Amino acid sequence: MGRHRIPDDPREAGGAPRPRVRRRTIAVATTFVLALGAGTFVVLRSGPLSGNCGQGVVKIGVAASPDIAPALTTIARQARTTGVRTDGRCLDVAVTARASADVADALGKAPADPGFQVWIPDSSVWLDQVTLGGRGTPLTSMTSIARSPVVVGTLETQAKGLGWPSKAYTWADLTTAAGEKSNFRLGTADPARSATGLLGFTMITQSIGRRGGDVDTESAAAAKMLAQYTAPGDAQIVATLPKDSSTAELANPQRNQALVISEQAAFVRNTAGDGGPGLKLFYPKDGSVDLDYPFAALDNDTLSTDQSRAVSRFMSLLGSDESLRLLSGRGFRPPTGPADPALVRGAGGEAPQPVGAEPVPAPTGQDLQQLRVMWQITVQSARITTVVDVSGSMAAPVPGAEGRTRLDVTKGSLLQALTQFTPEDEVGLWRFSTRLDGSRDYQKVVETARLGVRTAQGGTQRDRLTAAFGALQPVEGGATGLYDTALAVYEDARRTFAAGKFNTVVVLTDGANEDPGSISLDAVTTRLKALGNPARPVPLIVIAVGPDADKAACDRLARATGGAAYRVTDPAQIQAVLFKAVVAAAASAAAATS
Repeated sequence: MGRHRIPDDPREAGGAPRPRVRRRTIAVATTFVLALGAGTFVVLRSGPLSGNCGQGVVKIGVAASPDIAPALTTIARQARTTGVRTDGRCLDVAVTARASADVADALGKAPADPGFQVWIPDSSVWLDQVTLGGRGTPLTSMTSIARSPVVVGTLETQAKGLGWPSKAYTWADLTTAAGEKSNFRLGTADPARSATGLLGFTMITQSIGRRGGDVDTESAAAAKMLAQYTAPGDAQIVATLPKDSSTAELANPQRNQALVISEQAAFVRNTAGDGGPGLKLFYPKDGSVDLDYPFAALDNDTLSTDQSRAVSRFMSLLGSDESLRLLSGRGFRPPTGPADPALVRGAGGEAPQPVGAEPVPAPTGQDLQQLRVMWQITVQSARITTVVDVSGSMAAPVPGAEGRTRLDVTKGSLLQALTQFTPEDEVGLWRFSTRLDGSRDYQKVVETARLGVRTAQGGTQRDRLTAAFGALQPVEGGATGLYDTALAVYEDARRTFAAGKFNTVVVLTDGANEDPGSISLDAVTTRLKALGNPARPVPLIVIAVGPDADKAACDRLARATGGAAYRVTDPAQIQAVLFKAVVAAAASAAAATS
């Protein structure tokens, strides 16, 4: 891909269209050039073409993103009505609204005849997905027919509360505000199925990196937060806004108060006249990306010479002044040049928004694919059993922690991590030392269950875990029974495996195995390997806390299950390491089962 950006201001002139890499473009591109050379490429005149279709009709099919398909249908209908010609024959274009993700999936399998000759998705990211790896249907991206920046739209109360329009924010700032304010639920369409959602999430992760944050941890936390308010597609996420301005709707916890949204979708929302509260737009000051609506011709054997010329004819028609005016009336910016200020105001922008910003380099197709996978992994519901060392050494004070012990700091880090999990995540707690439960070194404290489930006592699983984490205390004189515990909790996790979730066990320990009567390291790793099932992975994550932890043994235990071990010198680092470890383990498990 090239570079995505929006004009710094509605009054600013835009640059040239972004160049696209063409893949196997000989057939369509050559026909396109021949049509130009032969003088058969007819530019739309100011008045309608007249005459009947006695010389015949050339039909082509266009699959278009649902947001732009109605406008294209109107243009195609007008072309039929006025007798627009291609090589003297009437042009008949049938436009079908199809979700860009669905078309990308189909073309990625290179169907013999997809049933259309032109594809106009909402973003070039879908073209990259089709051609990534070289196995999909060859495409020729000829031009961009429209643009619409991806921005953040909020209800008026939330916008005013953030100082709109005079105060500008970065993408990371807006995401942070959404995480901190109870009345600022920020929703997004699923980045795995929406270019708007994917490009918005890309901007969030890049913004986190620019402000110097821990990109992996903070991006995972942002994804977890956004996932609570995500809908499958663009139309569905707009439907999560309040239906009207009643107090009940505005206060409804099932309604979003802000969205990652395209300017065009905000324009449609604001001009619908259906009584729904309008949106005010933030154009983040660290830049944005455009939905660029590429006009892509399919390069396959089903495209005849007449159809190739008709494709070129329809492309020229979309670039006419009349078509651009029609598209602007539907909320789309032109492919080059400034947007109509009236369009920006209608969408919810107001000076000094949009703000000036340097162009932000867009990620490559490969980068976007990796980000999409990271999102899917991060927001996938998880089943995590945490196992905490409560041996006597966890009572040791942590230098610089104002008298707090290793276990105190560990509990605080785990409680902070707990807030990042969704109600659909399943989390449980075990503790271990030596001889905690008769001859056993371990004890199940809280059964692993959904955080949102209500308990018999009236609270939730999250409430129960919060209390249980807070109640953990070091066992005076207790040693570290690591090996027996690792085996027992892993057997339990295998037995209670939850399909459709990311299953893992997280063990936190500050020592080495000190139970002389326990299973040996060789025997436990052999047993852990035997319990493994690649189709139902349960990676073991071991976090070695402090200098006395046996990192080498932790490595062997984790690797036996396809997991990994990490050392932290300060228990306060546990939260950050835990998120990195979970994402890495989930990615590895997904790769192993794909």
